[in-house]
Amino acid sequence: MRLSILICTVIIALGTLACALRASAAESPDARAEGLTFSCRDENSLYQALLHGGRRAPRFDSPAEAIHQAAAESAVILAADKYPRERLVVDAELLREAAAKKLRLYVEFPASFPGLELGEPRGVRWERGVVTSKSLDLGLPKLHLLALHDCTFLRTTASDPALVLARVAGFDTAVFGLPKERFPILLTTDAGHVVATTKLTDFVKSRYAPSSDWLVLWTHLLDSLEPAGAPHKLVATPVVHPAYGERDRLPENSERLALEALAGWYRHSRLLLTSEREKAIAAILKQGVEVTPPPLMDVPGDGSHGIMEGYASQILPDGSQLQRTPIRADCQAETAAVLALQGALEGDAVNKETAENLLDFLYFDSELCQGERGNPKHPAFGHIAWGAGSRAWQIGNYGDDNARTLLATMAAAAMLHSDKWDEPMLKALAANLRTTGKLGFRGDRVDVPPLEQNGWKFYHEQETINYSPSFEAYPWACFLWAYDKTKEPEYLEKAKTGIRMTMAVYPKGWRWGDNLDRTRMVLALAWLVRVEDTAEHRHWLEQVAGDLIRRQQPCGAIPDELLGASTGHFHAPASNEAYGTSETPLMQTDGDPVSDQLYSTNFALIGLHEAAEATHDPKLKQAEDKLVEYVVRIQTRSDSLPYLSGTWFRAFDFRRWDYWSSSGDAGWGAWCAETGWGPAWNGITIGLRQHHTSLWELTRSSKIARHVERVRELMAQNDGGPWVKAAQKQ
Repeated sequence: MRLSILICTVIIALGTLACALRASAAESPDARAEGLTFSCRDENSLYQALLHGGRRAPRFDSPAEAIHQAAAESAVILAADKYPRERLVVDAELLREAAAKKLRLYVEFPASFPGLELGEPRGVRWERGVVTSKSLDLGLPKLHLLALHDCTFLRTTASDPALVLARVAGFDTAVFGLPKERFPILLTTDAGHVVATTKLTDFVKSRYAPSSDWLVLWTHLLDSLEPAGAPHKLVATPVVHPAYGERDRLPENSERLALEALAGWYRHSRLLLTSEREKAIAAILKQGVEVTPPPLMDVPGDGSHGIMEGYASQILPDGSQLQRTPIRADCQAETAAVLALQGALEGDAVNKETAENLLDFLYFDSELCQGERGNPKHPAFGHIAWGAGSRAWQIGNYGDDNARTLLATMAAAAMLHSDKWDEPMLKALAANLRTTGKLGFRGDRVDVPPLEQNGWKFYHEQETINYSPSFEAYPWACFLWAYDKTKEPEYLEKAKTGIRMTMAVYPKGWRWGDNLDRTRMVLALAWLVRVEDTAEHRHWLEQVAGDLIRRQQPCGAIPDELLGASTGHFHAPASNEAYGTSETPLMQTDGDPVSDQLYSTNFALIGLHEAAEATHDPKLKQAEDKLVEYVVRIQTRSDSLPYLSGTWFRAFDFRRWDYWSSSGDAGWGAWCAETGWGPAWNGITIGLRQHHTSLWELTRSSKIARHVERVRELMAQNDGGPWVKAAQKQ
């Protein structure tokens, strides 16, 4: 009895204390009753992040319900569920009710709002989010950059917005400040409400970046809206995320799993064409259209109709990415090499068949090696087209693209135990050799129109100098391989002359003078050691590879560094206006913590692998092992977007451990994923490691030399003069 009385007394006392505390809080002019109410769909990113952070909040399907049910003096989040198709309607009566209850509102993408003039919706191209004011604390420094991919926003004016959209250069910070043209997208009204002129609450679904910065922004924004509930804990996993954390313990078979994941990506990427989709893509390519949404259904082709270039960097509001439509030659062969290596490793007949079909498509069935390139009387005979489907791609003869196509074909053919592509390979080697000048340099590209005008002898007799391993080194590697198989001296002479001249001006005389060039050069130098193992050749390899790995980070990454270059077109933007106008690196200044999986990491990996195998140098092997572990960790994973799972995006910020960088490249931004290039050479190298071999050793038994006489006869049908004159003689 006495215990019951005591319990009742304690309960009454606690109730009295609670009332007193509430009264005290109400008397404080800055205090608000704790409460956060949502009007949004259940899957809304912000709402789910709050739930995963351990906080439950009432959620309603309409602004009216949310405002009716919200506690007085609390905060209400009104999300634009039908964005970007429809703007959110919050009528005057609801706003009066909110004012009467002293609610503080967050409203996004509204049809109208008191005190604001809102224009018609418009989209972005190069604009990024920039933090501009501390009037609303977002937890991020002024001029800090954020990516709001493909957002639609409403034009308005504001004297002190917290966040604006603007075209600005920079990695993390708008280094040149704000341009005159900028668009407020997050602001506070005179009544104390927060208005976003676009949708910000679905930051996870829309893959806004960097992902951790958006959690910081929303944590501080909720703390501002509802101080009594601070700190607000938000927990969210990015839709597409790295396979492993920086310090996660890797499974013993992590490389094998990575190769399997990459092969799975090719199969489910929705980029392998069926006959029906090949026709549709051909039609839009002829119109000059190079991007298209991914198909809704996963209906993979079998390789016999080719594979598209990959995914563009453009991310749509639903988190999907646009596909790049070009049918590139290099992507066909590089994809085939990965599938052949993985198929042979796992006994996967489907992957091996797909690889074979891709090579048949490339060399026999598509226009990539046909037309003028299939006519022995034409000066372009033997070359492999840059791409198919449109004139702009068909005319291109890039030596480095031809070389990567050939290197990948070597790997695929060896794993498939087939020699049926040997003759077209040798024709391509001979075509590139005879358009290479006396000093071993070919130049960036020799397209069909000037080749017709000048004839191939014009290029063969030139004393071209092009100190650009990015363009020249892989053709040299191919020439060294061809010499080893055929003993044709011109292959060796031109490769050695070009390499010697290039090393004589290293590094100051190189076009970019940094990792973009170094990563390509390592493979050529490794194979030069294979052909002629001299002290000088080993010294060159140790010099370039040593400079490369001295920049390697503890996590294994080799940072993108390009700003020491004095020549070439590949520079960080020098102004806000220059952002998005050319091909550019991923960083703005040296020291930005980013690796480039399109232009550097992948080529460093295959180069270090071949160099370590050629020299048995433990330092090179250690650097290769560190780099491959990094590559395995940053491979993409996604449950909701399986067609983006298992590849590599171009950019990775190894300090944040997130896919982020400056993304001003006019063609291939931070979030692009090629079927060839980066993903393929990461996969090819991992595949070679799993087969305990190198590309040189794998292809050692090639019998390509059997076709030398036949190819020589075919090539001799053109005398090297201009094509127009040759046609007039007939």
